[in-house]
Amino acid sequence: MCTVCGCGTQSLEQPADAKAQGEAQGHAHHPHSHPHDHAHDHAHGDHDHSHGHDRHHDHDGDHHHAHGDPGHHHHGAGVIDYGGGLAGVHAPGLSQERIVKIERDILSKNNDYARANRARLIGNGNFALNFVSSPGSGKTTLLVRAIEELKARHTIYVIEGDQQTSNDADRIRATGAAALQINTGKGCHLDAHMVGHALEALAPPRNALLFVENVGNLVCPSAFDLGEAHKVVVLSVTEGEDKPLKYPDMFAAADLMLLNKSDLLPHLDFDVGACFAAALRVNPNLQMLTISAKTGEGMQALYAWIDARAARIAVAG
Repeated sequence: MCTVCGCGTQSLEQPADAKAQGEAQGHAHHPHSHPHDHAHDHAHGDHDHSHGHDRHHDHDGDHHHAHGDPGHHHHGAGVIDYGGGLAGVHAPGLSQERIVKIERDILSKNNDYARANRARLIGNGNFALNFVSSPGSGKTTLLVRAIEELKARHTIYVIEGDQQTSNDADRIRATGAAALQINTGKGCHLDAHMVGHALEALAPPRNALLFVENVGNLVCPSAFDLGEAHKVVVLSVTEGEDKPLKYPDMFAAADLMLLNKSDLLPHLDFDVGACFAAALRVNPNLQMLTISAKTGEGMQALYAWIDARAARIAVAG
């Protein structure tokens, strides 16, 4: 968990064309209040004001930040940085009991933000999927193809998570979809607080789909609810059929597994049946599809799965 992996600085970058992508720059002017232990002014243009967060946040319009760890927001520039991190939590002198308490506190706060995100998404009829995987599984290629083939019947917004660069968000924006990049720095996952700010910035319209591409990592993202309807774990056939047994928490947290790169199966010694059996040992309720984001194999079944669940969210909203 991130109390021992040392997650650090995060930054959030606005879409390049905010007006065309949901008026994302409106985030610079949303009403909010900041209780401070120190006084300073907030001018919402191109500015940098430093303050800390304990990540207490209401995402339904107004939001409030109580301050504890150092961080800063660049509202006008469209970048939000969170400093501090938890790299020192496992320092000498901290007992295991204290570390466990910190882990519980972090997850408890995250779950509060996740509930607020979920309420916002459901209330607006937005069906949200959190795509998780190892690096190189083909998540971005999958999303690019899915957006191209779904955009005739769905408005799609995307939150991209990476430690550095906006390469994946740029690929998504090339499809015409609105995308916002969150750079986590040393952080190995997205959390609900980051996603809440991203939702404010993107402001997806009613009944739009929201795809979240998490940082490539099969460990920490399993523990962090973002407010999504479902976690979708993407596994490449190049990774080995025993991955669900090696990383059980991720496959236990997911509702759908996509076995990607099926076009490579003729060239690999990969046992699809053994992989599915391993996944079901971890999560007997896990749904599984074999797909190729390159050739399109199995993608229509994925779209049917998305359409059915998005319709339910739209009605609930």
